[in-house]
Amino acid sequence: MKITMTEIVERALTGKPCSEREFDIRLSKRARELVKEYGIFYDPANPVPRDFGLANSVFKAGFQLFCELGVYCTSTNKIMSFSEEEVRYALKHAPAEVWFGEGIDRRALTPRKPEDKKPPWCFLGAAGAPVSSEQILSILVESYAKIPQANSITTPALTRVRGVRISPGTPLEILGAIETVRIAREAMRRAGRPGLPIMNLVATATTDSSLISALNSEFGARSSDGVLVGILAELKTNFALLNKAFYAKSLGFRIAGELGPVYGGYAGGAGETAIVTVAEHLMGLMVYQADWYLVFPVHAIYTASSSRELLWVRNISAQAISLNTNLLSLYLSYIAAGPMTEMALYEIAAQISSIVVSGVSIEAVGVAKSRHEDRLTPIEPKFAAEVAYTSTRLSLQDVNELVKQILPRYEDKLKNPPLGKKFQEICDIETGRVSREYLELVTKVKKELSDLGLPIE
Repeated sequence: MKITMTEIVERALTGKPCSEREFDIRLSKRARELVKEYGIFYDPANPVPRDFGLANSVFKAGFQLFCELGVYCTSTNKIMSFSEEEVRYALKHAPAEVWFGEGIDRRALTPRKPEDKKPPWCFLGAAGAPVSSEQILSILVESYAKIPQANSITTPALTRVRGVRISPGTPLEILGAIETVRIAREAMRRAGRPGLPIMNLVATATTDSSLISALNSEFGARSSDGVLVGILAELKTNFALLNKAFYAKSLGFRIAGELGPVYGGYAGGAGETAIVTVAEHLMGLMVYQADWYLVFPVHAIYTASSSRELLWVRNISAQAISLNTNLLSLYLSYIAAGPMTEMALYEIAAQISSIVVSGVSIEAVGVAKSRHEDRLTPIEPKFAAEVAYTSTRLSLQDVNELVKQILPRYEDKLKNPPLGKKFQEICDIETGRVSREYLELVTKVKKELSDLGLPIE
C-alpha cells in the first residue's frame, strides 16, 4: 500500500530516537561495509564505466543501505523507517512519465537507458546561480527559452530585489521569490514560449515560507512546473522541507527529490557515494513522494562535479538507477570554472556527454559552482544541450575514451579554477547579445572536441 504524507510525518514523530552524530557514523560505516560486500570498486582509468553488473551491485547496495538505515529527521532526532516491501511497492508504482508545461510546450519526461538514442530532457538555464538584478534575470531567462532543445527552464536566484540585498528569512526573500516567478514568466512570453515549465520553483526561495508564498498562480506559478525539495546530506530531512513537499504536493506541483551526496564527507569515497546516491533516490520516493529527481553528487573540496572521481560516481549511479528503475532522474552538472573560459566548456563536455550516455537526462548548467554572482551567460546551457544531443550517437566506450582525453585539459585546475568574466562583461546588458570573443572561443573548443570524437553541430 502507498504510504500517505500523514504517515510520513507520523514516522518522523514516533520513530526510533537517535543522535545525529550516531546516525552519521552508522551511515559511513555501513556504506563502507556494503562496498566490500558487493565488490564495488572505483577504477580511475575508466571514468565512464560500462559494467552493468557493477551498476546493478551499486543499486542493490543502495537499496539495502536505505532499508537498513532509514531517514533521519533533524527536527525530531528520530529515524523514519521503511520496509523492503514498502520500497519495492513504491518503485513498482512510481510514475514512468510526468508531464510538464502548457500548450505547445507541454512535454512528458520519460525514463532513459544507457546508450539510449532518445534525446535527454534538457532542463536548461542558471541552475539557481545568483544574479544581482531583475534585469539580468529577465535577459537570461528570455535567452534560455530561445534555446531550441530547452524542455524546461532553470532560473537564476535574485540576490537583490528593487535594489536592496535580500536577507534570508525576511519579507524581502518572499518578495524576491515572487518577483523571480513573475519576471521569468514574462521573459518566456517575450521569447515566444509562454508554456515552458520552470522546474526549479523558486530559486530565490530558501525558506519554506518564501517558497509557499511564491507558489501562487497570481504570480505566474503553475502546477505543471517543478518544485525542488532538498535532501540533507546524508539521508536527512526536517519539517521545513516536509512543509515544502506537503504544500506543493497539495497544489499538484511536480515534486523533485533534490539530492547532492558529498564525496569526501559522510558518504565517503567513490563507491560509497555512488551507493548513497541510489539510497537518496529512494528517500525522495518514500519521504517526499517525488515525481522526479534532481541529482548532483559534489566533491567536498572542489564543490563541483567534474573531477575524475565524481564523473565515475555520477555515471555508475545513473546507470544503476536507469537499469533498475523507471525513476525520472536528471543530473545537474556543477562546473568549477566561470564563463568565457576553455575550462568551463571542457568540464561541460565531460559531464554532459557521459551522463547522457549513462541513461539519464540533464539540468545544465551550474557555472562557477553556481556560487558567484553574475558569473553565467546563455552560452553555457546552449553548449550543454548541443553536447547532449550529439552524445546520443555515441556508446559508453566512445565517451569513456573522449572523457579520458578531456580530463587532462582541466584536472589540474580544479583547486583554483578561472572564474572568467561576469555577464555584464560578456553580454550586452540591454539585449543579451553575446560578445564575438566568446562565440569564437566556443567555435574553437567545438572544433577541438570534434577532433577528439564529439562532433558537435
